[in-house]
Amino acid sequence: MRHHIFSELRDGIMSCSLAPGSEMSENELARRFGVSKTPIRDALQKLEFEGLVEITARQGHRVTQISVSDAQDILELRKILEVGAVRKIAAEAGNRALSDLDRFRDADMSSLAEFARYNHTFHRHLSELSGNRRLLDAMRRLMDNYDRICVVSLSMRRTEAEAMVAALVDHNKLIDALQVRDGSAAARLAAKHIERSRTQVLRGLSNTAVVA
Repeated sequence: MRHHIFSELRDGIMSCSLAPGSEMSENELARRFGVSKTPIRDALQKLEFEGLVEITARQGHRVTQISVSDAQDILELRKILEVGAVRKIAAEAGNRALSDLDRFRDADMSSLAEFARYNHTFHRHLSELSGNRRLLDAMRRLMDNYDRICVVSLSMRRTEAEAMVAALVDHNKLIDALQVRDGSAAARLAAKHIERSRTQVLRGLSNTAVVA
């Protein structure tokens, strides 16, 4: 039950069904899940450790807000890590692993939630292919926060559709470069892809009221 509560709350935060800045009452959550406050407090503590929940001035809890400066930091760090990762992949990954990237050439674009799952899986897989455990751990945490930022920033349907198509095109170009082991081209494409994301994300965040 403790794991179920934590997972459900975390999924709600990541999908933004629990909106940034929204209050999380222990009493209301206990009633919702039909449990005492103890497993609720445990879940909130874990979410606080992940930076997804924060304690308010009145000692309540709320979903951590998204800030433009934090989004910029996340994208800057992601660029540094991923550019290094694709260079390493092009030089060191096995032929079978590179061929397997073909499964990421298509994506479900019926909704932002579905595409976000595909996008998360693709970029996490690149981290795994790098063979660097520390990089994988850092990218996992980074992509968790990036997913939430994307859901908030790409809330307008037209912008959302355009962003998904552009990202898939970028992914295919990056796969092409990796499969011919062109590390320099892969690095340029990864950097360009993340810069495109930066532009879209920051534009979207500037137009939403949930940003701190």
